[in-house]
Amino acid sequence: MNDHTPAKPAMRPARPQFSSGPCAKRPGWSPESLRAAVLGRSHRSGAGKARLRAAIDQTRAVLEVPDDFLIGIVPGSDTGAVEMALWSMLGAAPVQLLAFESFGKDWVTDVVKQLKIEAEVLSAPYGRLPDLAKVRKDADLVFTWNGTTSGVRVPNADFIAADRSGIVFCDATSACFAQDLAWPKLDVVTFSWQKALGGEAAHGVLILSPRAVARLESHAPSWPLPKLFRMTKGGKLDRAIFEGATINTPSMLCVEDYLDALKWASSIGGLAELKRRADANLAVLEAWANGTPWIDFLARDRACRSNTSVCLEVVDPGVIALPAPAQADFAKRLASLLEKEGVALDIGAHRNAPPGLRIWCGATVEADDLEALTPWLDWAFAAAAGELLAA
Repeated sequence: MNDHTPAKPAMRPARPQFSSGPCAKRPGWSPESLRAAVLGRSHRSGAGKARLRAAIDQTRAVLEVPDDFLIGIVPGSDTGAVEMALWSMLGAAPVQLLAFESFGKDWVTDVVKQLKIEAEVLSAPYGRLPDLAKVRKDADLVFTWNGTTSGVRVPNADFIAADRSGIVFCDATSACFAQDLAWPKLDVVTFSWQKALGGEAAHGVLILSPRAVARLESHAPSWPLPKLFRMTKGGKLDRAIFEGATINTPSMLCVEDYLDALKWASSIGGLAELKRRADANLAVLEAWANGTPWIDFLARDRACRSNTSVCLEVVDPGVIALPAPAQADFAKRLASLLEKEGVALDIGAHRNAPPGLRIWCGATVEADDLEALTPWLDWAFAAAAGELLAA
């Protein structure tokens, strides 16, 4: 470690919002973008349902969702969408779960401890993927496409059999709008627009394939279903949910904000440009990390490295020689110094992940801001290391 603290960099990110959820608003956003919101009226009014339906239709267009898949806006953010699907559809087949980060482990808790299903859990430590060759085609599969808390993503869907009999549940909340999703291999896809496009929180999006609909209409779970999870009436799918009639009351201000983000996404070139922007943002951090000896990616394998929730760990020999609590304190000090300077907000690692930094690189973040951030990361490391030596 070096006890010399350099001068503070001259350049500063124009927008220091690098949080992994809620994420940065789209470039150029202002409250004026929400002036068309349907406020003070029922969400079931003609105007309210029209805005909800527009959000569904524009989601399909930007994400390139197949025409025969259904899209619904549901309560409880991505968590609500995932649990709504798990509670409603599991129990008809064997279950496998992939657990390689915090949210994937949450789904294990839901399935094994709450629903009490004897599922097979394929796990891996943070920074790695489980053995995907063990995924069975005759079992239902629950997995996160992109590990928001580990910076690891599946590189493709080749591990899912095309002739599978099980249903595939994919938590795609930090993958949507940044990575290619293999729609023919997926049956339930969920996300929250607070991560995907920097929207305001509390709403989830649930996307169902025809196979998922068939499961809903052919299988009645043995456990009680809360009202918020009920998607069928008389054994048939309640299709109104997927046409803009939400189960509970949504925030029309949040819906309008999401519509604004979708409009922006379409205006810059749609999904292809969103993915390009996220890839370019990741490339900025890769170029910096490759020339910086004190830092490395938690996901060492570039093929499974996230281009959105980028997780970094300190690998400086002097730091990793410290006891684990001191290493965690050092990583927290890095984030604290950067926040105090107003150059990077909320970039500490997730509380359940190994200590380090987590920097959102999704499409709403500008590459120029990441370029301006990297000298500050070096400054913060030098400052924290100097403090450690002086202690």
